[in-house]
Amino acid sequence: MSSQADKRQTMQNSTLTQEHTELNEPTLNILEEGLLHKVMLFFHLPTRLPAVLVIVLALLLAGFAGAIWFLITADNPMAKLVSVLLVLFMAADMTLLLTLPQQKVSFGPWKAQLFVLAVPRLAATMGVALIAPWLSGNWSLWLFLAIQVAGTAAFIRGYFIEPFKLRMTAVMAFTDRLPLGTEPIKVLHISDLHVERLTDREARVLELAQEAKPDLIVISGDYVNLSYNRDPETLRQVRQLLSQLSAPYGVFATLGSPPVDLRETVVPIFDGLNITLLRHGWQKVDLGNGRCLTVMGMDCSHDLPVDAGRLARLVTSAPQDAPQLLVYHSPELMPEAIEHQIDLYVCGHTHGGQVRLPLVGPVFTSSQLGRRFVMGLYRYGRTTLYVSRGIGLEGLSAPRVRFLCPPEMTLFTIMSNGG
Repeated sequence: MSSQADKRQTMQNSTLTQEHTELNEPTLNILEEGLLHKVMLFFHLPTRLPAVLVIVLALLLAGFAGAIWFLITADNPMAKLVSVLLVLFMAADMTLLLTLPQQKVSFGPWKAQLFVLAVPRLAATMGVALIAPWLSGNWSLWLFLAIQVAGTAAFIRGYFIEPFKLRMTAVMAFTDRLPLGTEPIKVLHISDLHVERLTDREARVLELAQEAKPDLIVISGDYVNLSYNRDPETLRQVRQLLSQLSAPYGVFATLGSPPVDLRETVVPIFDGLNITLLRHGWQKVDLGNGRCLTVMGMDCSHDLPVDAGRLARLVTSAPQDAPQLLVYHSPELMPEAIEHQIDLYVCGHTHGGQVRLPLVGPVFTSSQLGRRFVMGLYRYGRTTLYVSRGIGLEGLSAPRVRFLCPPEMTLFTIMSNGG
């Protein structure tokens, strides 16, 4: 009991400095101007349509694919069969999507996702049609069926299995700002919760956090799903989830992307919680036995010149006599973090791509640095960066899937390297 009291007292004696700068975001929203966001908005348009019209459009797409098959192969019976089979596969997709909320798997708009899932089906159909003239017998049909069945299997894995395979990744980080021989510092990093509604995945977050027994917890933003960032029930459930996180030396949080973590809806979530929301500020935490850690946190605007300037001011104001931990939503400030010789930089945002293909890697990263820092561990000089795959899933029309990219939480052990 006395040990726990000492820890609480240590936290009370730690100093909090919040940078007194303007917290307004830049006028230009970088993410909303990006191609990925515009594509997601385009595929989100069917959500406004009646279900009957969505089904008619799906039938027309299948008919269009059959017409293209006929134009390429001049095989009318096969073209008609391909159209019918495509209708059946798309009907299976629709059925799957409609069951997701009932099974508490995910809660995205089924109409939009149906057309996103149709894209690879149609592309594969066109690909088989192009080589069909060189295939003998019914090989084109069997190839078409094999690809479509594999697609259905991938969708089932992506929706029902992989998003719930939440893992704890252990990472060691080294610094010469800890005295030689001192006990390591354990930091748990959580990123990209993207809550729609609480599911088994969020329950697993709490289980892993408790099992890890970290000294402190840091959270790097994107608490809500983009489709639910104004939904009162989602905001209430996020607050419920966050209220159950605790660590001996505190829980620290930053805000994620502006379109996701709307400042007017997400910031109030933290009112009254035992979580320190760092908005361009730092806190030096004394963990006892000669161990200190400076936690620096910033809002993420994705306006790189703006955020780079904020980081420079933050580093200038923060103590240099303890390891520096930067908590920022995106990996896009890694070049500046190296320049400022920050010890450990934790972030998310990319989801590791969320969907990764063999030999190809991530389909999208939503980072202005492209694939330079997609996921995992990077070390440059004294700076260690870890880009988390995150926990939740993209919103709007994006399918609520993960493929070859399971969710993760990260437990860092910060140790002295005797430098």
